[in-house]
Amino acid sequence: MAMDIEVPEPEKLQKHAKDAKKVLADNRNSSFTKPSAEQYPHQWSWDAAFISMGYTHYLPEQAEKELLHLFEGQWKNGMVPHIVFSENKSGSDGEYFPGPKFWQTGQSDLAPNSVDTSGICQPPIHATAVRHHLKYASNNEKARDFAQEIFPRLKDWHNYLHRERDLHDEGLVYIRHPWESGQDNSPAWDEALEDIDLDSVELPEYQRKDILQVDGSDRPTNKDYDYYIHLVSFFREREYSEEKIIADNCPFLMQDVLFNTLYCQANYDLAAVARIIGKSPEPFERRADKTAAAINEKLWDNEHNMYIDYNMRLKKQVHAHILSGFIPLFAGIPNTERALRMFNYLNTSCFCRLEDTCLAAPSYDRSGTGYSSRKYWRGPVWINMNWLLNIGLDRYGFSEYAEQIRHSIIKLSHKEGFMEYYDPDDGSGYGTDRFSWSASLLLDVLYTQELI
Repeated sequence: MAMDIEVPEPEKLQKHAKDAKKVLADNRNSSFTKPSAEQYPHQWSWDAAFISMGYTHYLPEQAEKELLHLFEGQWKNGMVPHIVFSENKSGSDGEYFPGPKFWQTGQSDLAPNSVDTSGICQPPIHATAVRHHLKYASNNEKARDFAQEIFPRLKDWHNYLHRERDLHDEGLVYIRHPWESGQDNSPAWDEALEDIDLDSVELPEYQRKDILQVDGSDRPTNKDYDYYIHLVSFFREREYSEEKIIADNCPFLMQDVLFNTLYCQANYDLAAVARIIGKSPEPFERRADKTAAAINEKLWDNEHNMYIDYNMRLKKQVHAHILSGFIPLFAGIPNTERALRMFNYLNTSCFCRLEDTCLAAPSYDRSGTGYSSRKYWRGPVWINMNWLLNIGLDRYGFSEYAEQIRHSIIKLSHKEGFMEYYDPDDGSGYGTDRFSWSASLLLDVLYTQELI
């Protein structure tokens, strides 16, 4: 049974906002804000963008600091790595695995010299965060100076994706590891991973540390981790050269809806940033238009009325119906007829019906194989995904549903605290607690809706 999702009264919202700011303050060190104090003790790429969006409203200098620190880890080819590691003088990976000792990105001449990083990336939402900053930061002149400073790095990041991740120049970039999607053990990866013959490869010895702080039954399985580690080893053995990785038949190659949608919107946003600072927007608008057209042509599922991923190795669409299939609404990709068809699927018991006053939308179709209300990326509510969805729904005029999602974001975090993810039925919080993007995006909702 769904819980009541009425928004708390103003004085409770003020207290809730104060609690969110404390989470961010407690997770912040001198350089950046960790996703959580223990489970994720380094800086993650798309987390940093989401975290910056909350800071923009009340601590804009910290919003800028988050993104500038992340881009200190940018590779010489423009890639923004999915993790920039905290300084570690012990020579070990500490309490997080895989850490810099396992990644060994120093084998690549392209890796940065000043910091340790991972050798993969995450969804490119950073230009979107910068445009958000320009819109909401209190000091417009300082925000423009920041945009001017970070623009060349954003341009290099987008150029990397265009140059090295769009194999056929079709407007769609690929991901080569489930972690690059941000949706680590989504059902969308099952078939692709199962196609990898682990018996024919030699896995390095490793010890998981992700299950020390949270319930291991909610996390990816040990076999999932074998696949993840095999892929990291595959990249490491090829010195993180994109050319070698592709030439040697990379075991996992997906054109992901979420990644490409955020890439599309990020190019539109980078074009907007370019205009503000006196640069040409045209190259970024052209790329965004091309990506939007390719998503519409290649990733649309006409039977289920949503967008789905494409497996480049198996040369077929992936029929796993996950919440990210609705996120193209965020970038204005579908036409109005498709958007209505998408909404009519979203507004069912498979996800979340308005008339049921259910909580925010689960990450996977409830009727899908292996659906779980609490297993990592296989059903729970994620605040960041619903934040993206609410903007997309508003964009197409589905305002009642968008408002319910915003109310759910407020109520979930008010009832359970700032958890990593939540049960879509009773609102129970799972994963690590005091999670930074849950706090940050709650603050963004409160500020943009003028509730505080």
